[in-house]
Amino acid sequence: MNLVMEKTERAASIQGDPRWTSVLARDSKADGTFYYSVETTGVYCRPSCAARLPRPENVKFYDNRKDAEGAGFRPCRRCKPDQPSLAEQHASTIAKACRIIENAEELPALHSLAEEVGMSPYHLHRVFKAVTGVTPKDYATAHRNKRVRTTLESQAKVTDAIYEAGFNSNSRFYESANQILGMTPTDFRNGGARTDIRFAVGECSFGSILVAASERGVCAILLGDDPDALARDLQDRFPNANLIGGETEFERIVAQVVGFVEAPQTGIHLPLDIRGTAFQQRVWQALQQIPAGTTISYAELAARIGQPNAVRGVAQACAANVLAVAIPCHRVVRNDGGLAGYRWGVERKRALLKREARAHATD
Repeated sequence: MNLVMEKTERAASIQGDPRWTSVLARDSKADGTFYYSVETTGVYCRPSCAARLPRPENVKFYDNRKDAEGAGFRPCRRCKPDQPSLAEQHASTIAKACRIIENAEELPALHSLAEEVGMSPYHLHRVFKAVTGVTPKDYATAHRNKRVRTTLESQAKVTDAIYEAGFNSNSRFYESANQILGMTPTDFRNGGARTDIRFAVGECSFGSILVAASERGVCAILLGDDPDALARDLQDRFPNANLIGGETEFERIVAQVVGFVEAPQTGIHLPLDIRGTAFQQRVWQALQQIPAGTTISYAELAARIGQPNAVRGVAQACAANVLAVAIPCHRVVRNDGGLAGYRWGVERKRALLKREARAHATD
């Protein structure tokens, strides 16, 4: 085989490797998953290296730095593959910022937080949102809300819990208490005492379905095989709430939900009591905009809310959804179209999607 043919075959082999696509795109998401060497320069690089692209016949791929260096190549001085990547540096910096926020008695000002982590306020705000999916302020708010729930369960006095959670006045907390807790602080501390939650269990083609509602709206739609297990799940969420079942009027709401499950093209028009972090709220709102009969990937959903790097957070928000069907997390699939996990079972997810697709096709 002559030298020209050998180079041509080597180039074709590299160009047919999906890793070459990442090199051409200088894809920072591929950093750390592999490295490539350049025979003519004697260096090895990250996929995202901004140096001039090499000819494919001069490239070799390696799974790790050790193998590249063992083959006699040295780290590129431009992309510095032997040092933490920019994404890793950002992740470390934002982790430090999160710990500062969590340990602060009050939310630190953005410029103070930026100074502590060595970034400009603008750069910190942008990177923080890219890494976590929320702004520093939203992160602090979500953490404080979580802390107030925890302290309400352990403190004898509501006032002590409010101050320990980082609120510097009772009035500031009570202005947002209903949004944070869905009830008064005392009732939350007592496991939902004096809170009326109406519920009923029905049957549909996917098994049993439990629908529950507070005064604000439907707060849970649960699917399963065992009606008793669904009721226990609801009771675990509000152990001391006044659970009211068997009301004829409320059973009409269950019938509406069942009707929507059986015929998704009809839509569902019920007030919802939705509680979650700012990021979860954005994901759930975006989910409600996905038409029946269509699907999108977790990556597409992350891009839709303006957080393309928050794919994992989007998946976690989908998993935290307790309003089956009404917030249609079943319409989100993997990038390859495969069905990822579904808290009510992958088979139910597959069946829901098939039914919606058939309904959409007949419209």
